[in-house]
Amino acid sequence: MAPDIWIPLLEIVVVLILCSVMSLITYIRKMLTVTGSISAFGVGVVIGIFGSVMWLILLLVFLLSSFAATKYRFATKEAWGVQEGKKGERKGGNVLAHGLVPAVIAIIAFLTAGLNMPLLPTNITGLIFISAISVAAADTLASEIGVLSDKTYSIITFERVRPGTNGGVSWFGQMWAFFGATYTSVVGWLILHPFSNTLADSIWIIWIPILVGFLGCQIDSVLGATLETRGTLNKDTNNLVTIAIGAILAVLLYNFFA
Repeated sequence: MAPDIWIPLLEIVVVLILCSVMSLITYIRKMLTVTGSISAFGVGVVIGIFGSVMWLILLLVFLLSSFAATKYRFATKEAWGVQEGKKGERKGGNVLAHGLVPAVIAIIAFLTAGLNMPLLPTNITGLIFISAISVAAADTLASEIGVLSDKTYSIITFERVRPGTNGGVSWFGQMWAFFGATYTSVVGWLILHPFSNTLADSIWIIWIPILVGFLGCQIDSVLGATLETRGTLNKDTNNLVTIAIGAILAVLLYNFFA
């Protein structure tokens, strides 16, 4: 068998091993339910095979930070009734809400590789992927850590609301949202850029996923205070829509400013 065939086969094996280990550990540690672990495996395989192993590693970094944020001062969140699940575990719907858009981006990147389409050249698909993960990270940290703030306000009316209220924001949460967007973008650049042709060469382009991640968190709050409160969206569909908007926003920003 030709060496160039062995390379993608090896990558597939590595992806399957990483996803299997990830799913097993997250289930054993009760970070994910059965459906959550199965969904994480599926999303990871799609991203790893159609995107790259490096894309998968960035996803794993997000998952680890997400779990850490979920467990942070969990007893306090549990006492306030604002915890994720019963003991911090996440179900399949939550995993898909955060991972479906990145998986679709990976598939699109695979199908359009080398085509350099007008709005979607090959060298920005990695940037769009990082932007989608940045939105997820910003929202997760703002929700899981920002919820511990004792001063929370509605993003629509600016009135004081109970922590955990849909559309509730705080300065503490905003700080963590910005941190989540920034660290994800920086780590994403460091992981993807040396091993991928899906990122524009200039490191200054990193401002796009940072801005998109932070703005995405605000969009999530606005949708939470409006459509989610009315029952049009639930928490998972809100996350899904917000991450999709973030990905589209990344494309528009790059094409407008590049």
